[in-house]
Amino acid sequence: MRRLTVIGLGLIGASCCAAIKKRATDWTIAGYSRTEATRQQAVARGLIDQSFGSIVDAVAGADLVLIAVPMGQFLTVFSEVLQCRDPQTVVTDAGSTKESVIRDITALCETPPDWFVPGHPIAGSEHNGVDAADADLYVDHQVILTPHSKVSTDALKLVTSFWALQGASVSMMDAERHDEVLALTSHLPHILAFNLVHVLSDDNEHLDIFRYAAGGFRDFTRIAASDPTMWRDISLANQQSIVTGIDRYVERLERMREAIADGDSDWIMGSFERARGARRLFSSLADRGVDPVMDSHPSVFEITGAKKGITGKIRVPGDKSISHRSIMLGALADGVTTVEGFLEGEDAIATVKAFRDMGVQIDGPNGGHVTVHGVGRDGLKPPIAPLYMGNSGTSMRLMCGILAGQSFDSELTGDSSLSRRPMRRVSEPLARLGAMVETSAEGYPPIKIKGGQTLQGCHTDMKVASAQVKSALLLAGLYAADETSVTEPAPTRDHTERMLQGFGYEVTREGATASMCGGSRLNACHIDIPSDISSAAFFLVAASIVPGSDLTLSHVGINPTRTGILEILNLMGADIEVLNRREVGGEPVADLRVRYAPLKGIKVPENLVPLAIDEFPVLFVAASCAEGPTCVTGAEELRVKESDRIQSMVDGLSKLGVDIKDTPDGALIKGGGVDFRFNGGTVESHEDHRIAMAFTVAGLMCCEMITVNDCANVATSFPNFIGLARETGFPLTVPP
Repeated sequence: MRRLTVIGLGLIGASCCAAIKKRATDWTIAGYSRTEATRQQAVARGLIDQSFGSIVDAVAGADLVLIAVPMGQFLTVFSEVLQCRDPQTVVTDAGSTKESVIRDITALCETPPDWFVPGHPIAGSEHNGVDAADADLYVDHQVILTPHSKVSTDALKLVTSFWALQGASVSMMDAERHDEVLALTSHLPHILAFNLVHVLSDDNEHLDIFRYAAGGFRDFTRIAASDPTMWRDISLANQQSIVTGIDRYVERLERMREAIADGDSDWIMGSFERARGARRLFSSLADRGVDPVMDSHPSVFEITGAKKGITGKIRVPGDKSISHRSIMLGALADGVTTVEGFLEGEDAIATVKAFRDMGVQIDGPNGGHVTVHGVGRDGLKPPIAPLYMGNSGTSMRLMCGILAGQSFDSELTGDSSLSRRPMRRVSEPLARLGAMVETSAEGYPPIKIKGGQTLQGCHTDMKVASAQVKSALLLAGLYAADETSVTEPAPTRDHTERMLQGFGYEVTREGATASMCGGSRLNACHIDIPSDISSAAFFLVAASIVPGSDLTLSHVGINPTRTGILEILNLMGADIEVLNRREVGGEPVADLRVRYAPLKGIKVPENLVPLAIDEFPVLFVAASCAEGPTCVTGAEELRVKESDRIQSMVDGLSKLGVDIKDTPDGALIKGGGVDFRFNGGTVESHEDHRIAMAFTVAGLMCCEMITVNDCANVATSFPNFIGLARETGFPLTVPP
């Protein structure tokens, strides 16, 4: 065994790669995934030696092929492997059901071939994707093989040794019995967890229920965070065994209901005692103690000065702004919209959940892939509870525009940070169109929107440059009579205008004014989301300030309304090369190569401020390391983001030894030059993801450790920040 091919680089496949890399360094591992970004990530993390964009190329010359894809994809993948495998190649799989696998193969081959060994590792996590790869995932876990009667002895030995090498305990079982056992011990618990959370989320008071939920709820529902697409496929693949298990459970649950209703203390006690005894037996058999509780996102980052440059080639997550809009417009379109490169961060997931709550079928996200089954402009259904937007101001403000045109009432809520953000800036201009959008007395969420209003298009001269407000007005304009037009005081991101045109909706742009007429319909399309330049900004600054750096960021969106970060860094003397310019789905894209260069302080041109408004926290870090003063003006919008970003950065940088003063609309920063180093210390991010990541970049140039608190919200916009940062050379740790 010298060459392994893994098809599917999710948690299971990527963990196999990590396990083999740790234990058999002389093996060559080839990997295949449908998405280039996933393959690049696997290469960057050292999980695979060779990346292939086709199954035919990946399988060539393999000794063993592991198929680790969702059950719904198995038949398609196996049929390709069947046509291209070499005579000596052994094939196995990691699917959660085995009879469906045998049925799929029989449909192609009449009888299962002697070179195929069905398998199922009994290990996993609620997390998925390359970043969740764990080299020890299979240690002391069961792997069940369900070999058929014609299987080759050599093939069975090879697959057995493959799993044993990873630390697993391998056992054999009949395929039918496997599916019966797993239906009760794995599939049914997941279904119950999903359904319990679903039931509670339908309750009008579900936010309070979740807020005060005890550890038992957290433990039992941990697995409801698993991939819905995968578990849908498993539910259908093992249909009969799962239905039988549900019937058994319903029967016992009805008996428990009767006992509680009748006050039958003895029956209740006997049932609980028997269950506790069985659970203890399971624990002793598994020799693993109590199952771990759900992991939370890391809340503290620790970083010390970089010993070498920031290097490599990475692809940061998809653009958050475009991800939000792809779901919103896809839901309102006629037909099925497919999305690639979707940002699987919590903000974007909040948008997905909101539209699911309004009756839209959305498959995914899975590896950046999302399928939105549009319901048409007027097809949304009333949600039975307030729509929770988490930390996403973009979701909340844009949703105001969409919901203003609906026939039903709705309410938008958010987390503690979002609940402190001003919303009159969107409710007041929407009122001019005839919308009824009510905020709290202070102008904050929750927001209540009265449905059934007749909207009338009008012109709005915006007082503050805000893409969110402009987009809310244009989205409300979909439902308004006549023309809706918006003139902005300075250019802001134009993703909404571009995407509306991509869906076949006419939008005109003349100078600073965008116009559209209501009443038309959107047509479904395919969307390829570029990497988010706001996420790339942290790495652009990191490589600019750390000597010896040479980093390439691939497939970055360079929409001209978003490139302020590039123009400002170039004015400061940064060495950034724009390569391979191209257009993807109407959005300009390029690869960015950045190398270390001494920076100089500048007066930031005010016309560039709206084009880099989200990037200023990390630009403050760049200015601290520059030679001479940097002056930022016209950036008062920073004070009403997830935190007061001016004050947050001034307080933190001052603590780290930077000479910085705030102004009402910006800051004056006296940079320390090439020899400057930040002091060590503890800084607060105030639950603001961009503040947290900016101070992490500062830690690269510190003389002692910097500790950054309140970092959990980094996952809202950049879920794999820690992994990519470490890959490029950040000495970043997360304390237990």
